[in-house]
Amino acid sequence: MKSPDRLLVVDDVPDNLFLVRAILEEEGYEIVTSSNGHDALKIVESEPPDLVLLDVMMPKMDGYEVTRRMRAMKDLPFIPILLITAYDRANAVKGLDLGADEFIRKPIEADELLARVRSLLRLKHSIAERDRIDRQRQDFVSRLTHDLRTPLVAADRMLGLLQDGVLGEISPQICEALTIMGRSNHNLLEMVNKLLDVYRYESGSKTINLQPLDLKELIDQVVQELKPIAISKNLELIADLEDICPVKVDRLEILRVFNNLIGNALKFTESGSVHVSLKSNQSEAIIAIADTGAGVPLEEQPFLFERFSQGNHQKQGSGLGLYLSHYIVNAHNGKIFVKSPNLDSETGSTFFVHLPIITP
Repeated sequence: MKSPDRLLVVDDVPDNLFLVRAILEEEGYEIVTSSNGHDALKIVESEPPDLVLLDVMMPKMDGYEVTRRMRAMKDLPFIPILLITAYDRANAVKGLDLGADEFIRKPIEADELLARVRSLLRLKHSIAERDRIDRQRQDFVSRLTHDLRTPLVAADRMLGLLQDGVLGEISPQICEALTIMGRSNHNLLEMVNKLLDVYRYESGSKTINLQPLDLKELIDQVVQELKPIAISKNLELIADLEDICPVKVDRLEILRVFNNLIGNALKFTESGSVHVSLKSNQSEAIIAIADTGAGVPLEEQPFLFERFSQGNHQKQGSGLGLYLSHYIVNAHNGKIFVKSPNLDSETGSTFFVHLPIITP
């Protein structure tokens, strides 16, 4: 059987505590009481209740301060707070602004009290159920993507051996088929890796290794590696990189960001150029990737860095690259955003990344 909801009632007046407790216990709730804010916070931290009924006016620590401190406890699950006040609406509004969820005025009427308690408990249970389902979903996807990597990596290596002729000579037709299979397998493996990293960032389990880095050297490396794509599409890939102070970043994670941004610019540009610049001000490295592609429609820009957001273009993609880039940049206390059309044209887009620099 489901255990009864556990309610914490906080009031410095014994008669008020007795009245509220009697009303609630009659309905089958488990009641814990406290006569002051300090003890109430200790109970909340050690054994979080399902709901707190909190008197506003108490000595030493009033209900407003208890509310504020509860909402400042980041590791605490959601606990509804019902304020009990004998004062006017302005006092209740102050409590709601501090994080309380509802209020009730003295003298308390049993029917109103029970209705508000039932309403807040429904809210509590719906949020708890939503969080439970979300945790299960994240765990499922994380496990799935992790388990998928093993056969995909094995298939990638086997296809490589076949293409290299290690297992015997193959015909040109089979070689072409293996190349297509290898490309598809590689794309799928890349998507699985992105999904796995997305859920690591979302769950807070992703660790980054911060080290001083010459950002100019890293971006130049990305540009040189992607130049063959630009050449194959008859695009200009221009790099205008200044010498700046080092940044403190995880090299591999930031490399992924610029591979994604510059790669996207080349992918979505059919003619013209992609221009990559690196500058700095007193506190930030400012990287801009400007293209002459179709641009990002204004209505799509607010959702561009959301998960699985791909826009209305016809290009294939997982919709995870920009979402993951956003997480990586945020983890480095930086900013990433887009302006479209770009700064020098009526078309195209400019993606900006700002990263803190190490000041001398």
